[in-house]
Amino acid sequence: MIKLIAALVAVPALSISALAQAEVALYPTGPSEDAAFIRFVNAGTAPLDVTAQAGQPPLRLETARPVSLFFPVDSTKAVTGTLLSGQQKLAMDLKIEPGEFATVIALPDGASLKQVVVREQPDDFNGLKASLGFFNVDQSCVDASLRPAGRNADLFKAVPVDSLQRRSINPVSLSVQLVCANANVGAPLDLGDLKAGERYSVLLLPSASGPRLLNATDTLSH
Repeated sequence: MIKLIAALVAVPALSISALAQAEVALYPTGPSEDAAFIRFVNAGTAPLDVTAQAGQPPLRLETARPVSLFFPVDSTKAVTGTLLSGQQKLAMDLKIEPGEFATVIALPDGASLKQVVVREQPDDFNGLKASLGFFNVDQSCVDASLRPAGRNADLFKAVPVDSLQRRSINPVSLSVQLVCANANVGAPLDLGDLKAGERYSVLLLPSASGPRLLNATDTLSH
């Protein structure tokens, strides 16, 4: 078992908070065979602290910026830490496989906190296309699908809960519409100009007012 900080960087003195300031493209030519990566998503309404080791500054995910970078970790060892949101606390102990990208989503669950881990093994790198993933972690959305706003063709169709689908698309300006049970839900989400060779995620999350979409550019800490 290792502490999360020790796995994240070659210089152990750096904290997660310091790492969060640096962003680079996820990978230019595809991940190395033994690389593994982890990121965190705050799906709640209060700040989320990800603590790797007692006494070290946590990685704080505010509601205005709820998705962290991807941090490289040692795929041969477990990643341990603590998720804390208000008075809700949850221990984390994960094994991430070589080549795997793990997204850890902290969700309010009544008076407690629960963790959902969505894993992927990217194999779709294309320098001429943008890569878009759709993560569904909201069980209230039946047959969760995603469409370009104003169109009926599905980008992603009936994505099972706690899983994702990913595809390559042309690098264009794109807004997407959430569809539950074949009905539009909420307003379209503007993803902006998608760039060739970069990876993006749209996350479907539960909230007190119903299903909501959150977008993020998949970037790697450096």
